[in-house]
Amino acid sequence: MAKGGFPGGRMPGGMNMNMIKQAQRMQQEMLRQQQEIEEREFAASAGGGMVTATVNGKRELLKLDIDPDAVIEAETPEDVEMLSDAVVAAVNEALTKAGEEMTAAMGKLTGGFNLGF
Repeated sequence: MAKGGFPGGRMPGGMNMNMIKQAQRMQQEMLRQQQEIEEREFAASAGGGMVTATVNGKRELLKLDIDPDAVIEAETPEDVEMLSDAVVAAVNEALTKAGEEMTAAMGKLTGGFNLGF
């Protein structure tokens, strides 16, 4: 065995230095892409454009736009419920877009292995 090293440059468990460096580069790229996506904004509308929600890649709600006419025209409890449903739908759609973008980006880096992103 070479002094201070592993036989054949291989570490216990079959890992070698090239594999470790490659894994470290992949980890750095994943962190870079994750940060990039976290800074992006994703918007979705519902209720025929009556409500628009904007979230970031961290899945935080940044902005919620409600058409003033939708509020003025909400005369009955059913109208208010419909507006509320549109808010929920817009927020959920925007969050879904952000999640799908993160999953797609991580999938490209991991070759399709599901690592829980």
